[in-house]
Amino acid sequence: MKKVFLKDIAEKLNVSKTAVSLVLNNKGDENKISQETQQRIIEYAKKHNYVPNQLARGLSRGKSETIGLIIPNISDTFYSKIAGYVELKAKNLGYTVLFSSSNEDPKKEGELIRSMLNRQVEGLIIASTQQNLKEIQSLKHDKFPFVLIDRHYPESDTNYVVVDNFNGLKTATEHLLQLGRRKIGFITLKPGLEAIKQRLLGYQSALRDFNIEYKEELVKELSPGNYENEIESAIRELLKFPNSVDSIVFSTHYLTSVGLRELKRKNVKVPQEVAIVSFDELTAFDLVDPPITAVIQPVKDIANTAVDILINEIEGKDSTMDNKRILDSKLEIRKSCGTF
Repeated sequence: MKKVFLKDIAEKLNVSKTAVSLVLNNKGDENKISQETQQRIIEYAKKHNYVPNQLARGLSRGKSETIGLIIPNISDTFYSKIAGYVELKAKNLGYTVLFSSSNEDPKKEGELIRSMLNRQVEGLIIASTQQNLKEIQSLKHDKFPFVLIDRHYPESDTNYVVVDNFNGLKTATEHLLQLGRRKIGFITLKPGLEAIKQRLLGYQSALRDFNIEYKEELVKELSPGNYENEIESAIRELLKFPNSVDSIVFSTHYLTSVGLRELKRKNVKVPQEVAIVSFDELTAFDLVDPPITAVIQPVKDIANTAVDILINEIEGKDSTMDNKRILDSKLEIRKSCGTF
């Protein structure tokens, strides 16, 4: 079906484009447009499925009613869920969302920020690469509304919504220790993101509280872009006799996924030989055998809180709102840790 524009309606009904716009924006009466003309315009618009241009309408009032969301990877289940919740929450508040993925590329992230600004978005929600402090400080200097999610810059005073990575990972490690596991391996990513650093600190803190010596050889740091190829050697080294681990904590859901595949390939029994806990989860983690114990991140709360903070700042409503949020996670205990 051909899209109908204001000018099409105006030409067909032999009225001005301004008149059509006023009627469809419920301003016909106050502009003294006859009821007959209003009825003709409304009926024609309905019959031909006219859809208003939200951006144009917003700009005519000095607002685009659009926010931008920049995430590292839309195909990642964690970020795709956040995108869905952000879109739903924003829609309920009268805003549309422009989505973009940086693919963990700081240069692309900077380009996306500038592109979003050129598209007249009123605010930004960003899961940053944490390698773009200059761009972030520029937004802050210009007093442009934005909220960082999942990752933030500790050295910069900004709005953010993150998860308590330290205590989430500490709780997961403590659970294994409470079950009598003492040789706990940790498979994570090479330091870079603050969240990953905090998860390592949480692991170390749990060991310290149980008077367990921290051993660097039990920590395997993989490259973000090459972890699928490095997982085999990491698992092999952790299982090497006589210092083989009795459990492994994975710092991300995708590391857990490739780690489980490698353990299965090596015929390692979970949890009898090695217990498993994951920080964050995939949808199938409760369906595999055994189901995977995981730290569950409050994805919906992250999205909703970020949108609330952003829209509040855009519209200048509540100046007392706490714009720096650290949300709690939840440990979902399943069979992979050996509890059952």
